[in-house]
Amino acid sequence: MKRKMITAIIWSFIMLIALLVFIGLYIDKSKEITDRFRSQYKQSIADAADEIDTYLDTKVDYDMHYKMLISNIGAARSFIFLLEEDDDKKNNMTENQKAVNELHYCLVKYPEQMKTKIEDVSKALHDVYDNLDKGYDEMRAIVDSVNKMGK
Repeated sequence: MKRKMITAIIWSFIMLIALLVFIGLYIDKSKEITDRFRSQYKQSIADAADEIDTYLDTKVDYDMHYKMLISNIGAARSFIFLLEEDDDKKNNMTENQKAVNELHYCLVKYPEQMKTKIEDVSKALHDVYDNLDKGYDEMRAIVDSVNKMGK
């Protein structure tokens, strides 16, 4: 009986160590995935800003550049949804998600009005890419300036 009890205690310690290793691996992998989502979000924002800048430099084929802009903002919208922040930053991240969602909505729903605001969108995207919170405020200002009762 004593021998079985010692064997059970040894196995318990082995299982506890294995459990701690797997918990550590899980935490490491989730941090790695979050970092990858964050980099993909920033890349989507950069691609959207570059697409606008390309159009503003060439003034050629607005429709293609606009569709690419919508695609890149849609990708950024998906990635920012997957990002999680600490509890103290959670409310701010939620507001940032709303700003990106609303900008994407306006780009899709009101293309004629957004055509006149394309330079402001570029500036907001560059500010977001540079980790400036004012970029999200600029997005909100652009969305607020859109007449949602019109085309």
